[in-house]
Amino acid sequence: MSEIQVPKRRLGPKGPMVPIFSLGSWNTWDRMTPEEADALIQRAKNVDSAFFDIAYYNMGPHDEHSRTDILFGEAMARVGLPRSEFQVCGKLWLWEYPNLEFRKQIETSLARARLDRFDMVVVGDYFGEPDMERIALEVNELISEGMIGSWGINNWIYKDTRAALDFTKRERLVPPTFAQLKYSPVRRTMTEGPQYASLFRSGELSLQASDCLEGGILSGKGVPSRKIGADVGSIRENIYASVPILESVAAKFGASPVQTALAFCLSNPATANLLFGASKLSQFEDNLGAIPLANAHGSEIRTLLEPVWLDKHVPAEGGF
Repeated sequence: MSEIQVPKRRLGPKGPMVPIFSLGSWNTWDRMTPEEADALIQRAKNVDSAFFDIAYYNMGPHDEHSRTDILFGEAMARVGLPRSEFQVCGKLWLWEYPNLEFRKQIETSLARARLDRFDMVVVGDYFGEPDMERIALEVNELISEGMIGSWGINNWIYKDTRAALDFTKRERLVPPTFAQLKYSPVRRTMTEGPQYASLFRSGELSLQASDCLEGGILSGKGVPSRKIGADVGSIRENIYASVPILESVAAKFGASPVQTALAFCLSNPATANLLFGASKLSQFEDNLGAIPLANAHGSEIRTLLEPVWLDKHVPAEGGF
């Protein structure tokens, strides 16, 4: 069998071409030895998937003294990839904004990760009523200064996403080009609901799918030993019960449950990129198998996994 090469798709209407896989997310690099991190970065480069998601997480609900971004920067320095040969997506947080302004966040994050710029950033989720016009203006300042290339949003309520798109169009600013949303076979209402689906169909945004394995639950390995993402709609207990169905579908194609869950996400035409937190080379190798699986059987997998759509009762407009 020939070596799998990770294809690229455009991350939004005016966004960059990126591999369909992005590695990183949350505290991924904290969970690896230096040798594992170096091997994963090099392997990602060899299969055309050198696209990494990192952030400075120590604020708001993520104030946990994580060193994940520092460790990523150290690993990248050891491997020695030229900056032109990899892409990085960072984050801007709204938890302490505007008291902690975007410029300070970016300067801190770039310094910790030993980077000169972010190719794109995701503006994080929030509680309350942020000033979307101010957010768009400040992000555009960072773009104009070359600190970031493009931007997307993370689990925003639909009306705020719509407001940001309308404001940037009216003011001739760089709009958000992608939405990073929780998306998996069990949690799909926000992504496939009429509001966000209309943005994807119109081409205004593309999808960056995140939390596709529900913190590892869909791998079939039981209760995760680490902190995982928010359980919007309180469906987590039912997710555990749905794993045997996922395993049964995977067996029909001689695939792993992880490959099958990722193939489900990749087979949505809206998906430009899929984000996962592989912390072992063996996990990344297994994930690569989702690409030919999605190409050959994506539509069948989506049909067979219809019974595990668990968040149909959750409002489709999104948010937390």
